Amino acid sequence: MPSNIVDLHATELSRAIRNKQVSCTEVMQAYLSHINRHNPIYNALVNLVDEDQLMAQAKHADETLAQGRYWGWMHGMPHAVKELAEVAGIPFTEGSPIYQNRIGINDDPIVAKIRQQGAIFIGKTNTPEFGLGSQSYNPLFGVTASAYDPELTAGGSSGGAACGLATRMLPVADGSDMMGSLRNPGAFNNVIGFRPSANVIDLNNTGPDQPLSTKGPMGRNTRDLIQLLQTIALQPFPGVFSPVELKTIHIGWLGDLNHYLPMDPGILDLCEASLESAALAGVRIHSINLPFEASDLWESWTTLRHNRRLDRKEELFDDEAVRALLKPEMTWEFEQALSITPEEMATARRIRNHWLSTLERLFVSFDFLALPSAQAFPFSKAIHWPTEVGGQKMDTYHRWMEVMIPASLGGLPVINLPVGFDEYGRPMGLQVIGPFGGDKKVLEFALAYEQITNHLQRRPTLVEMGSGQ
Repeated sequence: MPSNIVDLHATELSRAIRNKQVSCTEVMQAYLSHINRHNPIYNALVNLVDEDQLMAQAKHADETLAQGRYWGWMHGMPHAVKELAEVAGIPFTEGSPIYQNRIGINDDPIVAKIRQQGAIFIGKTNTPEFGLGSQSYNPLFGVTASAYDPELTAGGSSGGAACGLATRMLPVADGSDMMGSLRNPGAFNNVIGFRPSANVIDLNNTGPDQPLSTKGPMGRNTRDLIQLLQTIALQPFPGVFSPVELKTIHIGWLGDLNHYLPMDPGILDLCEASLESAALAGVRIHSINLPFEASDLWESWTTLRHNRRLDRKEELFDDEAVRALLKPEMTWEFEQALSITPEEMATARRIRNHWLSTLERLFVSFDFLALPSAQAFPFSKAIHWPTEVGGQKMDTYHRWMEVMIPASLGGLPVINLPVGFDEYGRPMGLQVIGPFGGDKKVLEFALAYEQITNHLQRRPTLVEMGSGQ
């Protein structure tokens, strides 16, 4: 066992608790001590529960285990839920001043499943207000930093979750993803983030009207991530997860979508170097042009995305006093939604249908498609979003995340895998996208990828209070 409990991966920690190599009280004390040293710098965790209450819960977990009762693989393990999900008895703000005094009444379905496995909820992970944008800041809690540089953003919207993992303040983390909210922060913190197929967690519908977002797991490695996915999925995946045989795999590398997407210099180089490592292990890498008009994907995506905001129009927009408390990007989303015509909605659905058909054809030839996990490296946490990428102006707050749309619009399983660091020590990742329902194979590729790369072994040099930062 490592000398420091927080260095144990989640599956290792689970075994150590069950085998009574370490007590739940020792685990909780180690994590709380680590959080107290580092969270004031990185701001990954918010709405933290009183430490005396947490220690009492950990003691109860030990007593229960001593009596021969084992709750599940997360027995006595600390866990923090993304601040967009409700946890009974813990503040539920969504990062908005509108809900700064709201306390959770019921557990979100995935929270209930995590609780059933024995986790102790220590608080929440930070997120942008209502999850909008890939920079985790809000007026209630401030901004979350990248684990690799506290002056840079952790990404978002699962930024607190990703930073919490990379800084060892959490063993494993949950999140959600509409436009890369599990993948981008995974890349910005050198951890694994997985967006499952649209029907894996809590959704059963597919096709052009399927929801654009879904919940999913994050891990310090793929094994930990799989363990949490098996907990929160509607049905656990059957069988054993084993690394795929790389010599059987064909990947279609989409790069920057036929030079359509602007990229920070160095991103494509890192991704291609990591793909070359896979090629040396036997993977067949095919550089392909996207057989689709990329701008049509943006048109369909933004129309459908804006339209989904109308679900909360009465709650957040109709009352002028409430609307005044919204971040400008949310107000803009509502305004755009209200201007959408029936004809525009029909066009958006038609484009999406066409895209789904295109994806089906692509996956006849390729096991996976691949894209960078972001168009920009982690940027200063002092700015809300990059207004220019690769020399091109960004016309919306989320245009710089356009690279996330192909997988999201298809409702496909997609994982962020690390590809290393640039000369300034900024991490980056690669999206590996599978066909709808191909979640297990995507994860088995990730297991094999970890065996041929060492990117996850590069740990951040953590800063703590009193160190001069």
